[in-house]
Parts: sequence; C-alpha cells; structure tokens
Amino acid sequence: MILITVILALTVTTAIALTYGDRRWETATKEMLGQLEAARLPIQTKNYRVIELVGLPEPVQKYFRAVLSDGQPIVTAARFEQAGTINMSATGEKWKRFTCSQRVVVRRPGFDWEARIEMMTGVTVRVHDAYILGEGILKASLFGLVSVAELRGTPGMAQGEFMRYFAEAAWYPTAFLPSQGVKWAAVDAFSASATTRDGENVLTLLFRFDENGLMTSMHAEARGRGVAGVMIPTPWEGKWSNYELRDGMRIPVRGEVAWILPEGSKTYWRGAITKSRYEFAE
Repeated sequence: MILITVILALTVTTAIALTYGDRRWETATKEMLGQLEAARLPIQTKNYRVIELVGLPEPVQKYFRAVLSDGQPIVTAARFEQAGTINMSATGEKWKRFTCSQRVVVRRPGFDWEARIEMMTGVTVRVHDAYILGEGILKASLFGLVSVAELRGTPGMAQGEFMRYFAEAAWYPTAFLPSQGVKWAAVDAFSASATTRDGENVLTLLFRFDENGLMTSMHAEARGRGVAGVMIPTPWEGKWSNYELRDGMRIPVRGEVAWILPEGSKTYWRGAITKSRYEFAE
C-alpha cells in the first residue's frame, strides 16, 4: 500500500510539473510573438510588378519569373508548420525528430521557430530559435522546465539569426524583391549575391539557381557555430528542393542545412513544410 501511494504521488507530482512547464513555455512564446507583432511596420509596395526585374542579374530575373506572377501581393507575414530531423551532436550523428511552428514577419524582419525535439521516448526538449527587434535568441528547455541553453544579446547571435531569416526567404519570396530593400549583384550564369539590412545589421548571401530558374541553395562565408559554448565563424549552406505552388508563389517545401567544415560538409537539419499560411499587403 505504501509503495502504491508513493507511485501515485510521484505520478501526480510529475503531471503537475509538466503542466506547469507547458504553461510557462506557452506564456514565453506568447510574449515573443507579441514582440514580433508590435515591431511590424507598414509595407509600402503592395504588389510585385515585372518591371522590378529591369537591371537585375539574369539568373535572378529568371528566378522571379519562375516563382512569382505579375501582380502577386507582397507577403507581410507567414506561419509554417514543419517536421524533420536535427543532428544533436557537434561531432557525430545523433539525429532526433522535431516538429515546429514558425512565425515570420517580413517588415520589420523577424521570426520565431518554436520546436519540440524528441530526445527519447517521453523526453522532449522545447526550443525557441528567433530573431526579434534585431536580437538573436536561442533558448532550449527540457519539458519547458529545465533550461538547457540560452544565448542572446550578442552581435554574433543577431547576425546569425538575421542570416537565417534571409536564407529562408525562399519560403516568402517577395521578401527578395528590390522593392523590399534587397540589392542583387551578378556572380555567374547560375548564381548571384543578395544584400539586405535591418538597422545596423547588414549581410550578404550567395544564392544559386538551376536551369529552370529555381533557387537550389544559399551560402554564407561565415555564420556563428556553437562549439563548447563559443561561437566560431564557419561557412554555412542550405539546399532547397520539391517546389510547390502556395498562394500563387512557388516555394521549396523541403530543405537541408549544413556547416562546411575542413573535413567536409556536415548536415545538421533536414525538414519539410507541412502547412503554410500567408498574410499579404492590402
């Protein structure tokens, strides 16, 4: 009888703790999303027009013709649901499943990637990877209760998370347009560099395209990679595939991201968009 009582007490205590952790995490999520919404700015250009393509590098012109139609409303915000796997080991292969909801605001640029990573049966790590008000944020918590990691407030974090926002603009391609402040420069017949700015945060990425004009990859010469608690500038690359038509735009619904190390490419994220919902300029 005593053993049963102890087991019941532990079960109830665990359930209460997990419920508290969920509520605390959801409260923090609402606060972050509230900050994203509060920072939103009006979009001046409401629709994409083909005339914007004049003077752009040929592969970039071909890209916009492949993914947008004349008159396409400009994306102001989006929400994505994703599923995939993430490598939790910096040196080996320790792939874990994740699901997530990601909120993106285009102006002022920002996002919150809120994920659940299944470390093992019944053990979940919750993660916020975000760029809000020019600040990069990474928070991870076991069950929403025990902090596993928290990084924020440094220039390197801000640059790295802004870089992620810009790299993922293939999912909200009107954000790449010159009317949205992006400057494109020719590289060769199948690639071009793009530069964007958010306040003092300025960055340039290299984008590659296939013979049909679809964006296949992006590359950064240096993004902060966490190694034993230290951010090491490391070449970074993402690949996009499986284009589908969503709200009049062709976007890649599958992708993978890797660090380019001296010993070779180390992929650490593979995922797919399972649902998408867009908001447009009116």
